[in-house]
Order: sequence, then structure tokens, then C-alpha cells
Amino acid sequence: MVPIRDNNPINITPYVTYTLIAVNILVFFYQLTLSPPQLEQFFQTWAIVPNQLTASFASGGAVNSAPFPEWITLISSQFLHGGFAHIAGNMLYLWIFGNNVEDKLGHSKFLIFYLLCGMLAGLAQWFFSSGSTIPSLGASGAIAGVMGAYILRFPRASILTLVPLGIILFPFRIPAIFFLGFWFVMQALYGVASLGVSTNVGMESGGIAYWAHAGGFVFGAILGPLFGLFGDRRP
Repeated sequence: MVPIRDNNPINITPYVTYTLIAVNILVFFYQLTLSPPQLEQFFQTWAIVPNQLTASFASGGAVNSAPFPEWITLISSQFLHGGFAHIAGNMLYLWIFGNNVEDKLGHSKFLIFYLLCGMLAGLAQWFFSSGSTIPSLGASGAIAGVMGAYILRFPRASILTLVPLGIILFPFRIPAIFFLGFWFVMQALYGVASLGVSTNVGMESGGIAYWAHAGGFVFGAILGPLFGLFGDRRP
């Protein structure tokens, strides 16, 4: 299923959502200028490499003479992507669901919430693959956190979705609680199924970090209310 838009109006200009999308796209354009060896080194430096993160937790600092603590990759990895489909899908979901959550949390809180969800999602993926040498990257964990907050605050919002029936995609309006609920259940099931499977660039079998998705979603649902998701900032 491919979401197109929701019918959920906002009362602000979502500057943080727009900025996050812009930064992700700019970083991806920079990645395109790198040769394959340079790109591999770039990912090794700025993406989450689980065994390096494990070593840093054990030693309490950086590894491989890195100029910064390894935990920084829990943030930097959120702005890296493995291909056009990867970034296009992530930015579509951020575009649809990010503005409404930013509207409820406010700009500053939303930015902190987004980055924190991404960090916790990265830790969730690391927990299940702590010995892996494969870089883990992408904004999907942070965006999953946004979706976890969205389903709590706007369960009845209508999501215009393209649903495949055979080889043809048909548009349907699906309540957010069903669209996002189905998405979360699938990520959790795939995460369980991927346990013990060999990893691929940044993710488990098939190139998708299912535990980052499921973990980010849960953390977003937990943190959203704590950040004021159900408060009303306007008079």
C-alpha cells in the first residue's frame, strides 16, 4: 500500500518537517557524488555499524580512532539512505505524517522528538544485531516514531492510499488506525521472522530494518504524549 496524502489540516507551517526533508535530500545528493569505495567509507563512518557501537559501549568511547563518540551515528545515520527508492519512500511518509505531529508538538519539541525516536529506533535494531558489521542507516526509524504518535492523536484521519488489486493500483481512503496499525503489525512480524537471518546493507533480510521500524513506532507512541501530543498550544 502506498499512501498519497491525508485529510488532516494543520494550523502552522511545518518548518522542521520541510527542513528535515531538505537535509535528507541534500545528503543523498552528496552521496551520489561519491565513488563506491568513498560511499562505503562514508557509511562506515556515519551510519550505525552495530559491532562498532557495541565496542564503544564496552570501552566508553570512540572506536577505530574516530574523532567523535560512536553514539553520534545514532543521529547521523538518520540522514543517510541506500538508494532512490529508500529516500523517496521515507520522505513521502515524513511529508504525510510529520506536519500534523509537528503542529501538535511545536517546532522545537518536534525536532527533539524526531531525533530521539530515531536514536531509540537505531538502538532497537542494534539490540537484535549487535555483532553485525553491516552499516545501518535511514530515516525510517525516526519516521516510524512520528507514525506512532500520529496513530494515537489522529486514529480517525483518512489516508488516501493506493492499494494493489492484481497489477493495478486503486485509490482507497483508509482510517489511520487501520493503515498505520497494519503497517506496525507487519514490521513486527517481519522483525521476528528476520531473527538470525544474514544482514544486508544496513538492515535485515530484504534490506529493511524491521526492528528499527517497530521500535521507533512504539517509542513514538510512548514519547508523543510526554512531549505534549494531546495538549493544545493555541488559545
